[in-house]
Amino acid sequence: MTCSPDVRAFYEPRTFSVQYVVACPTTRRCAIIDPVLDYDEKSGSVRTDSADAILAYIAQEKLELEWILDTHPHADHLSAADYLKRKTGAPTAIGEKITEVQKLWKALYNWPELATDGSQWDRLWKDDEQFRIGDMDVRVLFSPGHTLASIAYVVGDAAFIHDTLFMPDSGSARADFPGGDAGRLWQSIQAILALPDETRLFTGHDYQPNGREPLWRSTVAEQRRSNIHLVKADTREAYVALRQERDRTLPMPKLILHALQVNIQAGRLPEPEANGSRFLKIPLGAFNDVPWGKP
Repeated sequence: MTCSPDVRAFYEPRTFSVQYVVACPTTRRCAIIDPVLDYDEKSGSVRTDSADAILAYIAQEKLELEWILDTHPHADHLSAADYLKRKTGAPTAIGEKITEVQKLWKALYNWPELATDGSQWDRLWKDDEQFRIGDMDVRVLFSPGHTLASIAYVVGDAAFIHDTLFMPDSGSARADFPGGDAGRLWQSIQAILALPDETRLFTGHDYQPNGREPLWRSTVAEQRRSNIHLVKADTREAYVALRQERDRTLPMPKLILHALQVNIQAGRLPEPEANGSRFLKIPLGAFNDVPWGKP
């Protein structure tokens, strides 16, 4: 019999990100998926309001935290994985291909001392590997395309699919970041759509098209029937063409160069320098050939 985990979403409006607590109904053990560390790029301020709200919920519901899980190294927000590990002692995990992403960004940041073996996390998942949250079996589904390292977590009748598919009225993730690939993203989408029709799909972002309220839950059947990108492009070739055409018009996320140097280290901030302050490093000209965003 397929289990049905309890899922609580936490929407972070500054980065349009969705964080999750997924809990076993019988044992009350849980995992956090894709937590956000609050960051204001204008002032350089870092806060933990979003992560603390998740911890307050876990305490309120008397849940026991077993895992802090990343689906991929995010380009639009800083990860709170390290903060949450220091607060709770729970282990962190991400897909094993994070090492390839680390090598890529190590070169972009000219960062010779960066360890590229994934040792910043406690566990690196392989494709189709299984583990447990309480009494629930969790299957890791390698789903690259948006990034080299993206994975989804399939837990009973729920799947946490990060940035492969958004809500049907928003389409799918871009595939033009370093290491991204629209053809591989198409294959990852097909693997998700091969799950049972009634599978609940929980996405990693919602950009609220036409100003509607934030949404983050759909089903396989709904995505197959009405996802705006899949309706327009029902073959790999058509999808790749659609995705590449759209990606050429998109500016880089405003926090990509801030976030990646933190997120390829499991949410660790740079070490303080001699004056006690921490500094992010921004490689100028890293993406000279992409459109600029609105002023």
